[in-house]
Amino acid sequence: MSFQNPVFIPGPTNIPEALRKACDMPTIDHRSPLFGQILHPAREAVRKVLKSTSAEIFIFPSTGTGGWETAITNCLSAGDTILAGRNGVFSHRWIDMCQRHGLDVQIVETPWGEGLPADRFEEILTADKEHQIKAVLATHNETATGVKSDIAAVRRALDAAGHPAMLFVDGVSSIGSMDFRFDDWGVDVAVTGSQKGFMLSAGLAIVGFSAKAMEATKTASLPRTFFDVHDMAKGYDNNAYPYTPAVGLMNGLNEACKMLLNEGLENVFARHTRIATGVRRAVDAWGLKLCAVSPDVYSDTVSAIRTPEGFNATDIVTHAADAYGVAFGVGLGEVAGKVFRIGHLGSLTDVMTLSGIATAEMCMVDLGLDIKLGSGVAAAQEYYRAAPSLAHKDAA
Repeated sequence: MSFQNPVFIPGPTNIPEALRKACDMPTIDHRSPLFGQILHPAREAVRKVLKSTSAEIFIFPSTGTGGWETAITNCLSAGDTILAGRNGVFSHRWIDMCQRHGLDVQIVETPWGEGLPADRFEEILTADKEHQIKAVLATHNETATGVKSDIAAVRRALDAAGHPAMLFVDGVSSIGSMDFRFDDWGVDVAVTGSQKGFMLSAGLAIVGFSAKAMEATKTASLPRTFFDVHDMAKGYDNNAYPYTPAVGLMNGLNEACKMLLNEGLENVFARHTRIATGVRRAVDAWGLKLCAVSPDVYSDTVSAIRTPEGFNATDIVTHAADAYGVAFGVGLGEVAGKVFRIGHLGSLTDVMTLSGIATAEMCMVDLGLDIKLGSGVAAAQEYYRAAPSLAHKDAA
């Protein structure tokens, strides 16, 4: 695998040189006021990226999986009932974690390729007259299938049912790349990580808690130690952690948030939409289909592309790595071998994306698929020429 080529996996994503340098810093005393100059601006900047004015931000040395565990262990008790839709690998894994913690998970099975069924959630919540359901779990962007779910619709379902359940959202592959509105959507816990939209290495679990979620922590009885938000909050009050923080990554997170906010969040989202649309135009030109069933659920951070029946899609990923030194994502779970994934999030441009499209195209032709060489590239080029990036306009 060549380190010179960009990666096209849905995370970890390409690291801008400025962020790599920000993480490469001398050792400092992580219990000194100096660390507070990294910690507190990073937390405030993450709050802005979440589009919140009041969320409590906690940053753990972990990954998005640790963020899931932070959400459930701090807010729930053994035996609590939760409601969750399962429409891909990552929603399944969060459900599995809940079950391992002794929670009673009411699962809404959803076809892979479809978004979460807010109408079904509303029916179930309305029927829960005794309010046994304590939380609703929603995966905003299902990375395995390239499917985006409507979190605002899930909130409307809760409100229409008059239900007090908390709303927990997995935004691991959406936050920092796609529009996420913590306050407007009434999210109670948002979970993400450092290695996707924030363009850093894996190593930080980033979570936002609402006032309602913080109140729930006072009575939640699931065991937690490493992920205890009260221990973390006490540390923050003293410019520190209850244990050793990942100082370099924290410094990188601070700089990553500056990059996103300086670009402007709406511009960041528009960039991801534009790049993703170019990929989708290429898929159409190849005569292939996405795993996502309709445009309203198309993800702007990852496209899962179905290959013809009987063809092993994983061969494309293997061949790309072996022949061209380029990384794509394999299919996972129910779509293993049926799709390959092009990640198009984080530090990417139109030109970088064209190189990924061209590589995928070469691989498919090499492997005998009926693809016309250059067709996808040309389709994406036509779109990018008609919808030039803001960066290109600024340079002009």
